[in-house]
Amino acid sequence: MASQASTNEGAHLPRIEMPIDVKDAARFLGVSPSLVYAYVERKQIPHFRMMGRAIRFRLSELESWRQQFHVNGGIND
Repeated sequence: MASQASTNEGAHLPRIEMPIDVKDAARFLGVSPSLVYAYVERKQIPHFRMMGRAIRFRLSELESWRQQFHVNGGIND
């Protein structure tokens, strides 16, 4: 029974998403880091700041934000 309890202990812990920096966010979005900085300055992209000035992003939030701009290529079903 003890071994069964130990395997289930981690099952209830929330998954922690590591934040990414501007360079990685730009790579994920397919744009330049300077454009990401411009989006941040205009508050057009979900972000947060760590320790004052370091800008960070959650990949899950960027994915949702990116989906707003998805175009199906003009193909009508």
